[in-house]
Amino acid sequence: MHYTAEETKHLVQQTKEFLNANTVSDFAGLETLRAVIRFHEWQYYVQDNPLISDYEYDLLYKLLEHTESKHSDWLTNDSPTQRVSSDLMDQFQSVEHLNPMLSLENSYNAEDLQDFDTRVRKLCNLDADTALAYFAEPKFDGGSIAVIYENDYLIRAATRGDGSKGEEITNNARTIRSLPLKAAFSKYGIYKAELRGEAVISKSKFEKINAARETEGLALLANPRNAATGVLRVKDASETANRGLDVFIFQMAYAVDANNENVLFNQKQHSDWMQILDALGFKVSLHERKVCNQISDVITYINQWTEKRDQYAYDIDGVVVKVNELRLQDQCGATSHHPRWAVAHKFQAKQATSRLLTIEFQVGKIGSITPVAKIEPVQLAGVTVSSVSLHNEDFITARDIRYGDQVLVERAGDVIPYIVKAFPELRNGTEKVIEFPKECPSCKTTLIREEEEAAWRCPNFFCEAQIVQRLIHHVSKDAMDIDGLGKSLIERFFDLKWISQMDDIYKLDYKAIAQLEGMGEKSAEKLRISIEKAKHNPIHRLLHSLCIHHLGKKVSKLIAEHLPNVMDLEHWPLEKYMAIKDVGPVVGQNIIRFFENPKNVTMLKNMESLGVNMVQKEEDRPRQFSSDSPFAGKTILFTGTLSQMDRKEAQDLAEKAGAKTLSAVSSNLNILVVGENAGSKLAKAKSLGTVEILTEAEFLEKIQSN
Repeated sequence: MHYTAEETKHLVQQTKEFLNANTVSDFAGLETLRAVIRFHEWQYYVQDNPLISDYEYDLLYKLLEHTESKHSDWLTNDSPTQRVSSDLMDQFQSVEHLNPMLSLENSYNAEDLQDFDTRVRKLCNLDADTALAYFAEPKFDGGSIAVIYENDYLIRAATRGDGSKGEEITNNARTIRSLPLKAAFSKYGIYKAELRGEAVISKSKFEKINAARETEGLALLANPRNAATGVLRVKDASETANRGLDVFIFQMAYAVDANNENVLFNQKQHSDWMQILDALGFKVSLHERKVCNQISDVITYINQWTEKRDQYAYDIDGVVVKVNELRLQDQCGATSHHPRWAVAHKFQAKQATSRLLTIEFQVGKIGSITPVAKIEPVQLAGVTVSSVSLHNEDFITARDIRYGDQVLVERAGDVIPYIVKAFPELRNGTEKVIEFPKECPSCKTTLIREEEEAAWRCPNFFCEAQIVQRLIHHVSKDAMDIDGLGKSLIERFFDLKWISQMDDIYKLDYKAIAQLEGMGEKSAEKLRISIEKAKHNPIHRLLHSLCIHHLGKKVSKLIAEHLPNVMDLEHWPLEKYMAIKDVGPVVGQNIIRFFENPKNVTMLKNMESLGVNMVQKEEDRPRQFSSDSPFAGKTILFTGTLSQMDRKEAQDLAEKAGAKTLSAVSSNLNILVVGENAGSKLAKAKSLGTVEILTEAEFLEKIQSN
């Protein structure tokens, strides 16, 4: 099966029409919808190049199901609803699964889950008050596989295929280190077993893969799922080995003894089999899974994972919910498409397709030019997205992104959305190459690009766009932290010519501010109090607020430790910066250039005369701690929700006690402090075996005893 460029474009156009449709009015339209779905299944499963998001595919599939349920006489045996989507390819032998490998029915909200619970209870003849346990675990976003063990040895692995048959990938599967080549099934009276699992790649490995592909000039993979599924079906098993796959086992699907007698029901619950598989050495969601006593507990579990999915080491696109008791699973049965005893709750989409309309080139506080794409609005993770960062010229070039392109957009958590890739196969000839500007969009100064930097910058320090961005940064929470003086007021005061540089902020006319529309005397007074408070900030905040290139929060603190007065920097040579650990020559040169400009020196002197602190405070001085402190020289990381303090307070306490805070679990980590819902960082720390794990209470106890 192959599609021409014209067929592809036509099917994509039809896709858009069906996504905006609520009904299908005739049989011809239904056949067209089926053809569209088959096309996207081929793109997803065979080509590993989806042109729509999973959510958009599900919408198409539900439209098909809805139409067929209304018009049963239109149902045909070859409809996508009558079989599991196929990933069969010619290059591998087709093999039959011991048990059909079905899809899962999807849910998207609490109401869907309540409906699922109601259906299960009806099938099992259980009333609303009878206890009904569910097994819940993350739904890994990878490639499904089935593995068969006979006489304790791995003898076969296969892809999901069409649900009845799949492609044999045994040689490739044997290279996956998390999949045992031998497991002691005989200990449990099992001669032959078929397990179901998901082949996945961790987010960290995926980032390394794409970084290497970008260096080599290869097309980037859209997501970790593509990276996993694509390498399951390669002829050279060494390629699979090099990709670093993991396999999470999620089901014991078939088990017989030496007499070919079914022993699957020797265990009463699905969770019992998961415990056994864990004991046999298989990778299972040991720390992530949960047996819930009722559907409301399932909903709570899903809500927790919705919040922490982005912090997890692997991509997950939902939660799988199964009836835990095997007898009840059997009683529920299955359709030709999905088991009635399980459901996949899908998270809100993180990816969607859209079209790039135009680009705005924005000027930052140090003159960096950032391209921001304007796209056709799409829903991502519950938010309407119409603006997407393109980062820099290299990002655009590497992905060959053009005006008018169909693009895949991603938003993870609170991260600014970005374009994963364009779809050149959907171009119709109207698309245009994006040319990066040669001049600043604000002041028309010729842009420069320094060696080893990705960004083009406007070198004009007095560019108005830069000035406004510097003022916005100066008052921000990470800098001088002037509450109530945000972006909109800064832009308003700048337009009124009340402020043009940082020192102007400290001599504002509050009577005039009170007369502004939307302000008033109370607002003006609150602003005055915030500005007065900011004048007494420690000098590391002031240093960070000056928008000197490469002078971030950390380096500002390091310099402040050695700086009695900010104005002393007017005379500091490069050697003095070099003498401070972790302060390099680049930032030193940038600070020197800043103080060589007499306008900057005058501005700081004006700020000093207006009461802005220039003298080292206690907060700026090196922290003193006892050498016998339990945290002295240790690295520490906080995870989960702390109940007695916020994350920043905890980090400050640890640093005062001589510890260095880290942002991720690694072999360099000494101590992990866990709050509620600690998640993947706790599991990873445990797996290292070298990390001391403390509760919040234990951490505070050690701090107080120091």
